[in-house]
Amino acid sequence: MLTTHDLLTRLRANIREAYLGPAQGMDLALASLLAGGHLLLDDVPGVGKTTLARAIARSVALTCSRVQFTSDLLPGDITGSSIYDPRTGEFTFRKGPVFTQILLADEINRASPRTQSSLLECMEERAVTVDGTRYALPDPFWVMATQNPVETQGTFLLPRSQLDRFLIRASLGYPDEASELLILEKDRAGFSPESLPQALTPGDLKVLQDAVRSMHAAGEVRSYIIRLMTVTRESPKLALGGGPRASIALLRASCAWALICGRDFVTVDDVKTVAYPVLAHRLVEADGEISPAR
Repeated sequence: MLTTHDLLTRLRANIREAYLGPAQGMDLALASLLAGGHLLLDDVPGVGKTTLARAIARSVALTCSRVQFTSDLLPGDITGSSIYDPRTGEFTFRKGPVFTQILLADEINRASPRTQSSLLECMEERAVTVDGTRYALPDPFWVMATQNPVETQGTFLLPRSQLDRFLIRASLGYPDEASELLILEKDRAGFSPESLPQALTPGDLKVLQDAVRSMHAAGEVRSYIIRLMTVTRESPKLALGGGPRASIALLRASCAWALICGRDFVTVDDVKTVAYPVLAHRLVEADGEISPAR
């Protein structure tokens, strides 16, 4: 029987066949998925965000949908809507693209605040309510949303309530020269993430997620997280510190990072590693601006 380390090694190696950007970004994405959270990527176009999402989906045999967010996108275009059937005289619910296991919300900040808010229930409750009827989303359900930090014309800032729903906010960054040469070779050969073999089963993914939930975090690690949160709340440089949800998110992400590092216990160094991508988008500086992702 494969151990969690074996499963993760197989998964990471398979994804690296398609995604050749910095490994740190890939591991943060996996940490988000394994911890049961969502991921927000601030990156310029063309660095492999879509490739990464599709590679993860193919590697674990999960369904994946991509939605290009635009200013004219309506909430029903994402969640689905009730359609009148003249033959039966009844309304039938037609599911939207959110009914998938991995949702790639591309350039999410281009949609109106009303459309952005339609994802709040989906991300927090893993469900959609339309016309008073609640529909459960698939399990697992993971949102990878993207923003272009350079091109801001015609965009809408994500409300803080929605930013708080993302476990991790990060940036993939550019590949190194050797990796980019390999990207060129794979493109000339016609490689596509859809050609990746399946590395794990959805059941294997659940084993990894269960391992994160059962990860041992000693009292000193939990105390360190609380002290860190207290500092953010009391700092004169911050207008808004991290709340209890931030503490929970930091512990969950630290557990996932420990698993990725091949351990069954969390260290303070794990907390330090994921602290910035977990906390930066939850804190508000004294001048009123939200700290950008690093």
